[in-house]
Amino acid sequence: MQRVNVAEAKARLSGLIEDALRGEDVVIARRNVPLVRLIAVEEARRRPRFGKLRGQVRTAPDFDAPLADFADYRP
Repeated sequence: MQRVNVAEAKARLSGLIEDALRGEDVVIARRNVPLVRLIAVEEARRRPRFGKLRGQVRTAPDFDAPLADFADYRP
Protein backbone atom coordinates (compact mmCIF):
# COMPACT_ATOMS: atom_id res chain seq x y z
CA MET A 1 0.00 0.00 0.00
CA GLN A 2 1.31 3.42 -0.97
CA ARG A 3 0.71 6.26 1.44
CA VAL A 4 1.45 9.75 0.15
CA ASN A 5 0.70 13.23 1.44
CA VAL A 6 -1.44 15.69 -0.50
CA ALA A 7 1.47 17.72 -1.89
CA GLU A 8 3.22 14.60 -3.15
CA ALA A 9 -0.04 13.30 -4.63
CA LYS A 10 -0.46 16.54 -6.59
CA ALA A 11 3.03 16.18 -8.02
CA ARG A 12 2.69 12.46 -8.86
CA LEU A 13 -1.03 12.15 -9.68
CA SER A 14 -0.68 10.47 -13.07
CA GLY A 15 1.72 7.88 -11.65
CA LEU A 16 -0.57 7.22 -8.70
CA ILE A 17 -3.50 6.73 -11.08
CA GLU A 18 -1.50 4.16 -13.04
CA ASP A 19 -0.66 2.35 -9.81
CA ALA A 20 -4.34 2.27 -8.83
CA LEU A 21 -5.30 0.93 -12.28
CA ARG A 22 -2.84 -1.92 -11.73
CA GLY A 23 -4.66 -2.77 -8.49
CA GLU A 24 -2.27 -1.24 -5.99
CA ASP A 25 -3.73 0.51 -2.93
CA VAL A 26 -3.01 4.23 -2.88
CA VAL A 27 -3.92 6.26 0.22
CA ILE A 28 -3.64 10.05 0.30
CA ALA A 29 -3.08 11.59 3.72
CA ARG A 30 -2.89 15.04 5.28
CA ARG A 31 -0.60 15.45 8.28
CA ASN A 32 -0.19 11.64 8.34
CA VAL A 33 -3.94 11.15 8.72
CA PRO A 34 -5.39 9.02 5.89
CA LEU A 35 -8.10 10.93 4.00
CA VAL A 36 -8.91 9.13 0.78
CA ARG A 37 -8.15 5.91 -1.06
CA LEU A 38 -7.53 6.04 -4.81
CA ILE A 39 -9.19 3.09 -6.56
CA ALA A 40 -9.98 2.24 -10.17
CA VAL A 41 -13.57 2.44 -11.35
CA GLU A 42 -14.73 -0.96 -12.60
CA GLU A 43 -16.16 0.47 -15.84
CA ALA A 44 -12.77 1.99 -16.69
CA ARG A 45 -11.13 -1.42 -16.89
CA ARG A 46 -11.46 -2.84 -20.35
CA ARG A 47 -12.21 -6.52 -20.48
CA PRO A 48 -12.23 -8.59 -23.64
CA ARG A 49 -15.66 -9.41 -25.01
CA PHE A 50 -15.27 -12.91 -26.36
CA GLY A 51 -17.65 -13.76 -29.18
CA LYS A 52 -18.10 -10.14 -30.24
CA LEU A 53 -17.36 -11.02 -33.90
CA ARG A 54 -19.37 -14.24 -33.90
CA GLY A 55 -20.98 -14.69 -37.30
CA GLN A 56 -18.89 -11.97 -38.96
CA VAL A 57 -15.72 -13.95 -39.69
CA ARG A 58 -15.89 -16.88 -42.07
CA THR A 59 -13.27 -19.52 -42.81
CA ALA A 60 -13.11 -21.22 -46.20
CA PRO A 61 -14.00 -24.94 -46.10
CA ASP A 62 -10.58 -25.84 -47.54
CA PHE A 63 -8.66 -23.56 -45.15
CA ASP A 64 -6.40 -26.31 -43.81
CA ALA A 65 -6.20 -28.39 -47.01
CA PRO A 66 -2.69 -28.97 -48.42
CA LEU A 67 -1.61 -26.51 -51.09
CA ALA A 68 -0.86 -27.94 -54.51
CA ASP A 69 2.18 -25.66 -54.92
CA PHE A 70 3.86 -27.28 -51.92
CA ALA A 71 3.32 -30.92 -52.88
CA ASP A 72 7.09 -31.36 -53.36
CA TYR A 73 7.80 -30.30 -49.78
CA ARG A 74 5.92 -33.11 -48.03
CA PRO A 75 8.05 -35.23 -45.71
